[in-house]
Amino acid sequence: MSYIAVIGAGSWGTTLSRLLAEKGYDVSLWVYENDLCGEMKVTRMNSAYLPGFPIPDNVVITNDIKEAVDKARYILNVVPTQYARTIMKNALSHINPDSVIISASKGIEQKSLLTFSAIMSELTHHKVAVLSGPSFAQEVAKKLPTAVTLSTEDKPTALLLQEIFNTHYFRVYAHNDILGVELGGALKNVIAIASGISDGLALGHNARAALLTRGLAEIVRLGVAMGAREQTFSGLSGLGDLLLTCTALLSRNYALGTKLAKGMKLNDILSQSKSVVEGVATCESAYELSRKYEIQMPFVEQIYMVLYRDKDPGLAVAELMNRALKTEFHA
Repeated sequence: MSYIAVIGAGSWGTTLSRLLAEKGYDVSLWVYENDLCGEMKVTRMNSAYLPGFPIPDNVVITNDIKEAVDKARYILNVVPTQYARTIMKNALSHINPDSVIISASKGIEQKSLLTFSAIMSELTHHKVAVLSGPSFAQEVAKKLPTAVTLSTEDKPTALLLQEIFNTHYFRVYAHNDILGVELGGALKNVIAIASGISDGLALGHNARAALLTRGLAEIVRLGVAMGAREQTFSGLSGLGDLLLTCTALLSRNYALGTKLAKGMKLNDILSQSKSVVEGVATCESAYELSRKYEIQMPFVEQIYMVLYRDKDPGLAVAELMNRALKTEFHA
């Protein structure tokens, strides 16, 4: 079966649909919003999330989850993690037993504190893979050089998926630490909010460099405690994604941080965006995970207080700088 189903028609889902269709695969793109789905069928364009990039004719646009998945050998989830459980539950009864489920979303489910692969292990026995790395949708849509990681525990599946997604502008590396890849992709969004706050407060390049370095240390500490490999966080899905998301306004999380620094309220910022800012929900999950695993994550803690306790960002910075002195590396 050459069909690939893409679940979620945000900017990333639409971009990946175009990439796969241009490689010659038959693609179905599931659109949550019924009105947008109808418009996209007529215009062959996603005006809401990826304007200016035509959708190829071999992409079937649908609002029907059964139609989207029932012929597909590969199911690519690009729905935000907080909604993935509900949508995948609805889809699973229509999915072929041999199909592979691939995640291209980045987050940690609230309350359960699970990544997408862990959610899927609760719901199904399908093989699961994760696609992650530094990849702004617009740049991929423009066919600018991009490199990402494709992680799965099954080596033959990894090699096959590499070939499916790889293009002359979209380079795919294989990996087998699914949890590490997922945690890197999710937690960097929290640090990106902090980076946006830092730049919004005009704290300078020194501050941002320190924030990224120490933020990565927090991600590694939690990831290793949860069973991921430390090396994973130095790769594309860790350091690579962190650098990208923490330094550009194309990052919704970074942009949200800059607005918080200017005094805007969280709910007002979120109401202005059509797209989900994954770092907000992930921050709460990361904060709860740090408590569960008894891991010190001062940046995560302060961003949690800014987002969920209305703490002044300037005060959060002051408290971070005035913490008790420590050694940089623990023996």
